[in-house]
Amino acid sequence: MTRVPAARLYRFSRRQYGQLLEHGFLDEDDPIELIDGLLLVKEPQSSAHRTGILLVAEALGRAFGDGWFVQVQSPIALGGRSEPEPDVCVVRGSPRDYADAHPRHPALVVEVAQAGLGLARGRKAVGYARAGIADYWILDLVERALEVHRAPARPGPARRRWGYLAVDTLDADATIAPLAAPDARIRVADLLP
Repeated sequence: MTRVPAARLYRFSRRQYGQLLEHGFLDEDDPIELIDGLLLVKEPQSSAHRTGILLVAEALGRAFGDGWFVQVQSPIALGGRSEPEPDVCVVRGSPRDYADAHPRHPALVVEVAQAGLGLARGRKAVGYARAGIADYWILDLVERALEVHRAPARPGPARRRWGYLAVDTLDADATIAPLAAPDARIRVADLLP
């Protein structure tokens, strides 16, 4: 039997990804994001997905208030090989603070997921943990729950890859406070479409 070589993945840097956009090989409106050097297709926008994004952004805007900026489906710079476009993230400052460079240290990242739950729990969680994102939420539209991922941890004897030490699942009746806005109380039901 002939042995077939395993497929190899090519990992892009953020600089190379930028060149693909600059030279027109990719368009900034293409449903693609760079995660850990891989070009991944974003989750399609169903009505429930889009509504969830808008509800999360609205709730986080109220929770964080002045001095914070809630951005929707916009790039963040995480190291040399990741430029994801989370559904919602919260960063310090205002939009003008990021006119020359994408935010690098979001206080909270939220992915709204239905068909893309595996990606949100897998590659995205690994990438966000590696980047030191202390507060990562997944709004699970299938189970109508909020997964809260905290305490990023590097690989070690008990863990093959980056991940989160604390993962809690909250049902629609629960409330949550973001780590960077501990006095805020957000009802999970207010995030769900």
